[in-house]
Amino acid sequence: MRTAVKIITLKKALALRAALKRRGAKAVFTNGCFDLLHAGHIVSLEKARSLGDFLFLGLNSDASVRRLKGPSRPFNKAADRAAVLAALQAVDAVIIFAEDTPLKLIKALRPDILAKGADYTNGKVVGAEFAGRVALIPLLKGRSTTALAGKLRKTRLH
Repeated sequence: MRTAVKIITLKKALALRAALKRRGAKAVFTNGCFDLLHAGHIVSLEKARSLGDFLFLGLNSDASVRRLKGPSRPFNKAADRAAVLAALQAVDAVIIFAEDTPLKLIKALRPDILAKGADYTNGKVVGAEFAGRVALIPLLKGRSTTALAGKLRKTRLH
């Protein structure tokens, strides 16, 4: 399957969601910036996918990442981040969103399972009220984009 086919609009995602519901298949949703893909992301995405039959991944747009992470981010453009994520076997569909949170996507898709990293708590997971349940996925210790970015900055300075 070509990865470009997995990068979809909300309209296409809604059609897929309806088809999944008709078949009784479980839809999982997760989201993030995924600016520098690392092992922690892979473990998290594979775990999220294992919770259901189809994984929708909401990807923050470039402007959204800049607002959330600062003017030096993202390192990679949304189209490039989406292509890398779509190439992963665990990811069934990537939807780029412009808002700071995926609330609009979650509210529209109403996934059976909303998967987030365990650094969130159920009360703080955006869109939890529109999902069947929230699954908190343990993080892979010592892996984060912020830590990687810090290492890269130190390397450039020396």
